[in-house]
Amino acid sequence: MPAPDAKQTRRGPLEARRHHPTWGAKKLLKILGQRQPNSAWPARTTVCDILARHNLIKKPRRRRLIGHPGKPTSIITAPNQIWSADFKGHFKTRDGHYCYPLTVADGFSRYLLGCQALLTTSCADAKPVFRRLFQEFGLPDRIRTDNGVPFATVSLARLSTLSAWFIRLGILPELIEPGKPQQNGRHERMHRTLKAEATRPPAANYRTQQRTFNLFRNEFNNDRPHEALALETPATLYHPSSRSFPAKLPPLQYPTHFETRYVSHNGGFRWNCAWVNVSITCAGEYVGLEEIDNGIWNVYFGPLKLGRLCEEKMRIEDAYGSLWRHKKKQKL
Repeated sequence: MPAPDAKQTRRGPLEARRHHPTWGAKKLLKILGQRQPNSAWPARTTVCDILARHNLIKKPRRRRLIGHPGKPTSIITAPNQIWSADFKGHFKTRDGHYCYPLTVADGFSRYLLGCQALLTTSCADAKPVFRRLFQEFGLPDRIRTDNGVPFATVSLARLSTLSAWFIRLGILPELIEPGKPQQNGRHERMHRTLKAEATRPPAANYRTQQRTFNLFRNEFNNDRPHEALALETPATLYHPSSRSFPAKLPPLQYPTHFETRYVSHNGGFRWNCAWVNVSITCAGEYVGLEEIDNGIWNVYFGPLKLGRLCEEKMRIEDAYGSLWRHKKKQKL
């Protein structure tokens, strides 16, 4: 069996690859063997090397691992210390339209502050609901949610447009770990009751479903005894927050030893004549930088630590990236 010369060894796989740009070395060798069965073609690894030298193999895009602060450790001892919020799984009303119920509850008293039927899970739909609740019940210290839209994104510290607004109001976002709904177990238990009593069967349309949610919320708060509350109702233990919703958003405050930078509409700022990307969710706001070592700065959005800026690399590393990678390796 004659062996192909060096030119043929290179030319054959390259021509086959250009005709079939998504095929790998195995498939290319198969069709080359069918076309020239009497030739001895090189091994698969050699064909891979030839394709790589001619830039015909796309390198896999490296996926950025988003950090996470870990399990929430806040202890709830009074109303309005922590509110929990989530979207109960979507379902269709009988007219065929999807309904996304946004639920917000007080963590201490289990008082169901709001149960709003929405058409999407976007920030544009969710923000007016939170504004109405803040105006009616005041501001909590923290809001605990999962890592889904609109509460979190894949940006630094998982900051989203909605959670950035919370921070401007003086509310600290608190995220449960991905895939750990039990860390917000009180809210999930309420969802179980909501699903059984207010969504089965679903209402005829969006407006009728909202009336059903309103009736459920009134009964859940004022009539239904709660075993975790010694058979008291949530309404007997809840009272509104003393922190009222401001008419104008206060500016973010930083300690005097911090450097501050304005984040442009492109989501970054200038640092030592270089461009540093932060997050588009911070656009139009000031971030604070605290020097912790020579050329190393912690970057904050209000009280939330976004990451760490290294002047040698001129980029911000996620605040919890290394911690989250370490936890993932331990699980594996």
